[in-house]
Amino acid sequence: MNQHPYLRAYMAGIVFPTAFLLMIWLIGYCIVRFAFNVSAPIEQLLVFPMAVVPNVFGTWNMLFVKLHQHWRLPIGLHGAALPLFLGPIGAVFVISLGFLKVTETGLIYFGIFRIPYWYVSIAPFLAVGIYYLIWKYIVGALNKLLGLPY
Repeated sequence: MNQHPYLRAYMAGIVFPTAFLLMIWLIGYCIVRFAFNVSAPIEQLLVFPMAVVPNVFGTWNMLFVKLHQHWRLPIGLHGAALPLFLGPIGAVFVISLGFLKVTETGLIYFGIFRIPYWYVSIAPFLAVGIYYLIWKYIVGALNKLLGLPY
């Protein structure tokens, strides 16, 4: 089972985000698009994240397998570092497409949702915690199943 460890790591990494984005993201987009009549181009809000996020997860898991040979970092901590790279990329993507509007009243408008400013201060901590749990319990279990470090 030691053949192609990086390919197995890539496949173990893309399983969760692919399934999550297909089920939750697509269903949520369809509800917002058709129930609330929010006109947003599908290729900008749906296709780009569905192409980038699973590939980043797979590549990040390949990096974990490579680094694990020399540096014994738990997979949860390795995964918790991923939002520190994905967050700024996602923010640039959302701002450049014009989906994020900041007002003087202390609110951030993201499509049809209003977000108070102070939520932005806790978002990185929530993202790091959620990614830690995803990588520790889901990606780690898939790595264990495939005979990879976890």
